[in-house]
Amino acid sequence: MRIAVYGATGMIGSRVVAEALARGHEITGITRSGGDLPAGVRAVRGEAGDAGLAKRIAGETDVVVSAIGPSRTGGDRREYLAQLRSLAEGLGDARLVVVGGAGSLLADGKRLVDDPGFPEIYRAEALIVAEALDYLRGLGDVTDWTFLSPAPVIAPGERTGSYKIAADSPAGESISAEDYAVALLDEIERPAHRRRRFTVAN
Repeated sequence: MRIAVYGATGMIGSRVVAEALARGHEITGITRSGGDLPAGVRAVRGEAGDAGLAKRIAGETDVVVSAIGPSRTGGDRREYLAQLRSLAEGLGDARLVVVGGAGSLLADGKRLVDDPGFPEIYRAEALIVAEALDYLRGLGDVTDWTFLSPAPVIAPGERTGSYKIAADSPAGESISAEDYAVALLDEIERPAHRRRRFTVAN
């Protein structure tokens, strides 16, 4: 399968690339910096907000993975929404799989990001990513998308190949970035959540 990964050198994107390579897929990695990518990955320097690039990449692939996120360095966080729109609008017949956030997950019917105990340092970012989920849900049947929320805690760790799945409420407290990538590639290979969000945890 031909898979393009935006944000291919990030914490999650790099693990998605590694997992996809290990499974024998044909990978294109798109990065802003042109950072180093593993052997066997076609490297493209660019960004998701480039509509022409997004359309060209989508036309060359079966699945587009968005492993980008809002700025954490003082930039305009809303740029993330424009980038996601660019990917969705240029998608054509490809499928969009979005690395989402945990803030929009529900506990007792309320989003985690709306809880007073939600870490303030992540709140603005989580609200933007939650807005992105609302945007995808409003696209109707034309766009083939999936939004994968991690557990509330995601960090580099062990690849066990095992994980739990839930729909809109956390399946557990944490997941390794490696097992998140396993779940994402499993969904790409065996689609079960088209035009839906789901979440995974160890």
